[in-house]
Amino acid sequence: MSTDWRETVRRQRAEKDDYFGDHPRSPIPDDERDEFEGLNYYPIDEDYRFALSLREHEDKERVTVSTSTEGEQEYVRWGEFRFEADGEDVTLQAYKSDPDEDRLWVPFRDETSGDETYGAGRYLDLEPADHRIAPDESDDGERDDEGEDDAEWILDFNQAYNPTCAYSDRYECPLPPMENWLDVAIEAGEKTYH
Repeated sequence: MSTDWRETVRRQRAEKDDYFGDHPRSPIPDDERDEFEGLNYYPIDEDYRFALSLREHEDKERVTVSTSTEGEQEYVRWGEFRFEADGEDVTLQAYKSDPDEDRLWVPFRDETSGDETYGAGRYLDLEPADHRIAPDESDDGERDDEGEDDAEWILDFNQAYNPTCAYSDRYECPLPPMENWLDVAIEAGEKTYH
């Protein structure tokens, strides 16, 4: 397996630290920026990176998701990923805020939530250009336009991140639905912000 994905994760983390530390629209409160030295992450671990088929739901239900400010947002339950983590069979639902968009949103809580990671849970955003691969994709990262129905998604928990409300209560964040509360520890991605 190519190691390029590791470099991509390292670069994304460095760019996020730069943005959070310096950008005017950073979610880090202004009075904490001078002391900001970067976010905390688990070491990059290939065991938390999966190539999975999305089991698209025939009946794509609209679900109401609670938010961190006691509000509500609506999503479409689009499909599910099934895999094994920490010796356990796991199912995670993937959602769309708009049925016409291509990206998938995969929020989750796990056994690290509230301890090593943000208590309300973390997110994965899956973009087709970056996370969807055709069955005959070569190791150099080139994609074939054919075989789209058989394509797999890369579910990389090394890219799991905290919602903006983890840094400041001025944000409203959708919370992972209970169906995505996992009974396993996902020791990958972003840790709690201190």
